[in-house]
Amino acid sequence: MDDALGLPPGAFGKIDSEDDEHFYDEPRLVYHIDDGAVAALTAFYRSVLPEGGVLLDLMSSWVSHLPPEAHYAEVIGHGMNAAELAANPRFARWFVQNLNRDPSLPLADGSADAAMICVSIQYLQQPVAVLREAARVLRPGAPIVISFSNRCFPTKAVAIWHRLNDDGHAQLVAEYLRHAGFADIATHRLAAWVEDESDPLIAVVGRAPAAISV
Repeated sequence: MDDALGLPPGAFGKIDSEDDEHFYDEPRLVYHIDDGAVAALTAFYRSVLPEGGVLLDLMSSWVSHLPPEAHYAEVIGHGMNAAELAANPRFARWFVQNLNRDPSLPLADGSADAAMICVSIQYLQQPVAVLREAARVLRPGAPIVISFSNRCFPTKAVAIWHRLNDDGHAQLVAEYLRHAGFADIATHRLAAWVEDESDPLIAVVGRAPAAISV
């Protein structure tokens, strides 16, 4: 890894090392957080994401949890399953790509007003490279919202994720963002729990810089 995060060897290894395409081959048209967490995330999106802007929903699926009354110029979806992405009514366009193999995004510089990664950051094996690409695609000062809980597909989450608690996850994501060049990084606890008191929903937000150093 060339992420300069100072993590131990094997930090981005996975229990299941098979190609991600096989794991995500079958569509999963389910929520990965409960109704309370969905409502909290939607309310947070309402306050942070610019209405009328272009949004980039990375590592998404059939639902984006966006405020139903909000109108956006365009919502661009990315994920690993075409059927899930095609079922998302908010997407104007979408693409399938394994970011663990190719972290580059097929989008123009400064073409989006906000980005989101919902309950999926734990699966990235090149997180800083992906977030640098997100920073490139975002306009200066645009927000990226990375939300997560304790829920995950354990065999696909990277090793370092398993070793940390909730606060550690937030600190790790903040470090990803910092190394990717984001500024004004802040952590928000959106819900006290998902299904029990040990599983909160957390969002870490960063702002795209004026210029990206590569």
